Amino acid sequence: MNKILKKSPYLLFLLVIPLLAMIYQVLNNRSQKAVDISTSIDQSIPFLPVFIIPYILWYAYMFCYLIYFCFKDTKVYIKTLMLIVIAELICFVIYFFFQTTVPRPTIVSDNFINNLVQWIYTKDRPFNCFPSIHVLTTFTVMLASLHIKNKHILNTLCIHISGSLIIISTLFVKQHVIFDMIGSMFLVTFLYGISFELLTFRMREKSGTVYVKNK
Repeated sequence: MNKILKKSPYLLFLLVIPLLAMIYQVLNNRSQKAVDISTSIDQSIPFLPVFIIPYILWYAYMFCYLIYFCFKDTKVYIKTLMLIVIAELICFVIYFFFQTTVPRPTIVSDNFINNLVQWIYTKDRPFNCFPSIHVLTTFTVMLASLHIKNKHILNTLCIHISGSLIIISTLFVKQHVIFDMIGSMFLVTFLYGISFELLTFRMREKSGTVYVKNK
């Protein structure tokens, strides 16, 4: 219990996410000169409304695993959150100077799943697409989870299977195109290499850590 109480204040850092969402909404109204970067491959990807379920579950996925990281390994939590903030700010700059759009299908039939898709379409305009925030944040959590030790195998499977479904859902519900997905994963991989690998390596060098083989 003391450990939980000690780490709880770090959850306040999650308040940065609603602030980022506010910036996103402002930029989501800038439709001037929006470019369609979809390809023939994107056009061949079918529209599968059922994938709106993992798409929406992204919200729970993000907050649940960030909270989990906070109590499991606070350093990983802080690094993950910092990576997300920096990556999203980079995305916002791209949205401002290079706004893209995604062609959306016409929703015809009236059922629960299609209504969910229509609800998302209403709340989120078809802009701010490249890179994808959905893919960016999900892939960040998936990579950061590799640094969480002593995870149960079911937890590991849940992180990566759910994350993969969220990422491909962006294509099947026509919220993003392949270049949006690739751009996000490239950006995250670059920032991840700096924050989780390069900086950690340099910190070990400065600490003068020496490994001696047992004779």
